[in-house]
Amino acid sequence: MKRSTTGRASGAVSGDAAVYCRISQAGDDDQTGVDRQERICREVAERLALRVADVFVDNNRSAWKRNRKRPGWDELLARMGEGAYGHVIVYHPDRLMRQPKDLEELLTVADDRHVVLHGQANRKDLSDPDDRFILRIEVAHACRSSDDTSRRVRTALEERARAGKPHGGHRRYGYTRDQTIVEAEAEIIREVYRRFLNGESARAIAKDLHDHQITTCGGKTWHPNLVRRLLSQPYVAGIQTHNGQRVAMGTWTPIIDLGQWEEVQQMRGYRTAHSGKSTPAHYYYLLRGVVTCTCGRRMSGNSGSTTPYYRCNRAVLHGEEKCTRVISAPALERFARDVALEVLEKLDITGRQPAVTSRPQGDEQADQDDAAQLAELNGMWLAKEIPTAEYRAMRRAIEDRIRQRQRRVVQRPVAVLKGVAGPDARASWAALEKAQDYERMNAVFRFLFAAVIIHPVTRQRSRGLDFDRIEVVPNPLD
Repeated sequence: MKRSTTGRASGAVSGDAAVYCRISQAGDDDQTGVDRQERICREVAERLALRVADVFVDNNRSAWKRNRKRPGWDELLARMGEGAYGHVIVYHPDRLMRQPKDLEELLTVADDRHVVLHGQANRKDLSDPDDRFILRIEVAHACRSSDDTSRRVRTALEERARAGKPHGGHRRYGYTRDQTIVEAEAEIIREVYRRFLNGESARAIAKDLHDHQITTCGGKTWHPNLVRRLLSQPYVAGIQTHNGQRVAMGTWTPIIDLGQWEEVQQMRGYRTAHSGKSTPAHYYYLLRGVVTCTCGRRMSGNSGSTTPYYRCNRAVLHGEEKCTRVISAPALERFARDVALEVLEKLDITGRQPAVTSRPQGDEQADQDDAAQLAELNGMWLAKEIPTAEYRAMRRAIEDRIRQRQRRVVQRPVAVLKGVAGPDARASWAALEKAQDYERMNAVFRFLFAAVIIHPVTRQRSRGLDFDRIEVVPNPLD
């Protein structure tokens, strides 16, 4: 996340400084909060007579996990590559990176742009070979330390599992955190298993639990998928697993007899193997991830008795939360294909960037407004105008809004349109259909459409597709 302190990040000059703050969820010896890190970095900037142009934040973002995305770090490198900053200030250089590849990427940018890295306790000039040597050692040591910690944790978890000891974390339905049976919940589990063996479906069981206002241990409403998950949980039979494999019998008291649990697993496998025999086999839903219901939830592909269809994901819920909106999949996909082909025939991708990033309109302004609120809130807390508990609650609400918007930022590779866009789009699409390249067609739909929104039925008992129900929201292509 980036918080611009000048109000015009694109106008920064090479003498400006950028501040980077990061804190992991766990594992670092120093867990100094990002707000305090930012305050310390601003003090460093004031001593060095530098203007802070932007603040990049990765809160609860691990730097040593190789596959973990860090939006703040990635944007910082991109802006440095554009020559936006001459200085980068961090609480400690170790905050920047925990993987050697991150350091080498940073040094490559520094070579081109002569960027100087500043920390709280030291100062390193990235153009100095001696400083580079020391920083490489620090990063290699940090990476080794993280790898050692990860290995010790994995080994300890495996040893604990093989000894039959329970895993930690959230309490599981039917048990307290210390694995004492909660008798009221245990009786529900026994009833669910009995009814399933007697032939009742997960949907019928979930509906009955909802009608009797019985909730999960987290207070959620039971729906079919949660019932199926409960029916597959080994812990209720006292089975300990590790990485999905059965390794030992647990030290806790089981709720379900082992033989009954195994019988349920066999029945579940039988029902799965013999369900949906009259429906089309292996139907690929071309608009998966694109079709959205007006209630705000995605619509997923489902196979009916004769025709595949898209159904709102809230169909499995009960009461007022339930939504049963559906639409024929083949008819909707034909309509979406015609819309896409009209766009593709006129689209020229020559000279375009390798990837296009799209954001809903208004999100950038909303980010700036929330960043200003965070800064104001932080100032009030530092001045002791509000208590810490209230400050944390308010900050959490703002950060949740920011994270929700960040999830809507989508990077779309232009390469998916290569060979499809242009005057021959219809012939190219026909070739994709003949080759059954469903993944490619889905990728094209995702590139062109931000969403295909399905509205309520406007005509009763009409034949064919009700086009008034469909709203196509295009992605920006410029």
